[in-house]
Amino acid sequence: MIPAYFPESSPPGEKALYSALAGCEGTDGWTVLHSVGIADHIKNPQGEADFVVVVPEQGVLVIEVKSHLTVEYRDGVWHLGRDKPTMRGPFRQASDAKFSLRNFLQRKQIDVSSLPVVSAAWFTAVRARASLGSSPEWHVWEVLDSQDLRTGVKAAVLRTLAAGRAHLEATVSGFVSGGGRPDAATAQRICAALRPTFEFGVVAGDLRRAREDQLVHFIAEQFDALDAMADNRAVLFTGPAGSGKTLLAMEAARREIEMGYSGRLICFNRFLGQRLAADMPGNERLVVGTLHQQMLRVAGISAPAGVDTDFWTEELPSLAVEAIAEAGDQAAADFLVVDEIQDVACEGYLDVLDLMLKGGLERGRLLLFGDFERQAIYEGADGRQLLRDRVPRLTSSRLGYNCRNLPRIGYIVNRFSGLKPGYERFRRADDGTNPEWRTYRAGADQTPKLLDAIHTLRDENYELHEIVVLSPLAEGSVAASTTDGWLRQVLRPADGRPRKRGELQFSTIQAFKGLEAPAVVVTDLDRTVVPNFDSVMYVGLTRATDRLWGVIEEGTLRAGLEGTL
Repeated sequence: MIPAYFPESSPPGEKALYSALAGCEGTDGWTVLHSVGIADHIKNPQGEADFVVVVPEQGVLVIEVKSHLTVEYRDGVWHLGRDKPTMRGPFRQASDAKFSLRNFLQRKQIDVSSLPVVSAAWFTAVRARASLGSSPEWHVWEVLDSQDLRTGVKAAVLRTLAAGRAHLEATVSGFVSGGGRPDAATAQRICAALRPTFEFGVVAGDLRRAREDQLVHFIAEQFDALDAMADNRAVLFTGPAGSGKTLLAMEAARREIEMGYSGRLICFNRFLGQRLAADMPGNERLVVGTLHQQMLRVAGISAPAGVDTDFWTEELPSLAVEAIAEAGDQAAADFLVVDEIQDVACEGYLDVLDLMLKGGLERGRLLLFGDFERQAIYEGADGRQLLRDRVPRLTSSRLGYNCRNLPRIGYIVNRFSGLKPGYERFRRADDGTNPEWRTYRAGADQTPKLLDAIHTLRDENYELHEIVVLSPLAEGSVAASTTDGWLRQVLRPADGRPRKRGELQFSTIQAFKGLEAPAVVVTDLDRTVVPNFDSVMYVGLTRATDRLWGVIEEGTLRAGLEGTL
């Protein structure tokens, strides 16, 4: 897989296909190039091929990916989701990219005259093979869809290449399959020629290990969870941080809207709400955002300036309940998917969810995802018991694998948070690097420790935008108050949007809950000044996928190592 790490800003369909190809068995020798830039495009000033799959002894497949949840071709015009109608459809895009790349390879002295280079459009969210049917404007074998994505991408790629070769043999004079298929050396030349046109750089290291260990993809445990969604009307999925709950929540919402239902995808944290809104495909049947945002929307109001906690926990839920009750059935959704349910499980919020859902909490379609171990950092009643009382049909399913953190980060979390039973199973392989601790005396300036952490991470080739500085303090954190000139120049408060190159974001741990970053530096760790310290620290440490640094007060570190936090 090139690049070995998937760009977060890419469309969901490309993410899904990348993940499926990365986890595909029996593809040794294949090379999958993602986002291949085409500077000399045959139709446009420049273009791009979403994927180029080079399969030795088989051929080269150029893929145009469409993530849209609705696809319609009518009177020569394509209607893809909410995009503006266009006459230049995905098959034309794929074909133009194919011929542009063929011309480029020919200029690089790679003979493609008898090389099977074919193109296809992959509709990752719909069953396009059945709905589009045949047309003089494309071949049936050029259509791949959501069913291919789920049942086997290897078979789909090989099927398309075989059909493309047969078509070329039948229509192109002098084309002979067999001698023209790319052997391993030719495949390597093709990849080497295309590599300089990448928009995204290649990550150093073992690409196969990166493919298997670094990507977000479903594992067997999560497929079992998806089956549980299909078999039960109301399910509570629980698991510690990093067990894939948010990924499953998004997939649950996608599946519901693919079946024609309308509903809501709800979370608690504002930054997570922004991420969900950015990652989920736009669809008029799905409302995405935090519970507070959705309550404001149904109540038809904006949040007044300077409101206190009571507005969010008491007044706003009451206003939302009144508005939904007045609107009647038209305000009720076919399904609710709720992430971070541990922070939503209180009487006032559940009253709102009850009215938002057709059939209410007792009979409606309800998929809940939460961590009741340590993530309920906003103190409240026993939310899990409250859910049992309000949703008597609720079935529970537990996720146990840590899919996010390297094992050594997980073991540190076990030790410092008192997590029971704690992390035992990790999807990712150990890379031999321990989390780092830097101690300070209470009241001392932590800036030198923070600089040490950042410069060391930079020496490991982590870019600034891959590092996040977290603190349990809303005001007075080292990142917010430092006087160091360089830090003040590069530090930016996190706002939930994608991190920009050259910027080092900082945030409170509470605001960053539900998100992650390749490298995390957690500062201001002093148990004497942070309420609910073990839970807050648990959330902070689990945000790091690969590298973790802690700037911690001396006594707090000793207590953590001794298990007395």
